[in-house]
Amino acid sequence: MAYVNFAELQGGPDGAIGVYGEAPTAHRTGFTALEWQVIALAERDTLSSLASPSRVTLALEAVFGLKRLNPELANPELETLRRVAVFAWHRGFALPQSQIDAFHDAGYSEEQLETLVGSIIAGRVAGKRKAFA
Repeated sequence: MAYVNFAELQGGPDGAIGVYGEAPTAHRTGFTALEWQVIALAERDTLSSLASPSRVTLALEAVFGLKRLNPELANPELETLRRVAVFAWHRGFALPQSQIDAFHDAGYSEEQLETLVGSIIAGRVAGKRKAFA
């Protein structure tokens, strides 16, 4: 009789394969399509979009019915990804340690951070080349 170890298929003790055939979070190097969209949209966000609104801003929003242009994302992991991507678009590899720690706490790996910053740097260089062509 054949034996199938289903624990391996669900991210068992060896951690080689994750649920649905994905690598476990600690070994992921890429991002999902949704995550890449968040990274791409972060290019247009300013560093001020990362600051919490002041009490005056909140009061003005309430009185005049104003809405912030860049509200935080509902998913905390995606919001963390957006924040790191915004810093990377504006500062390259000079990311604040607090943002790197939050990125790892959200379940993203060091390899994913390298992929994120590397692809953003490549995008910035490609954008500059287009400007000079």
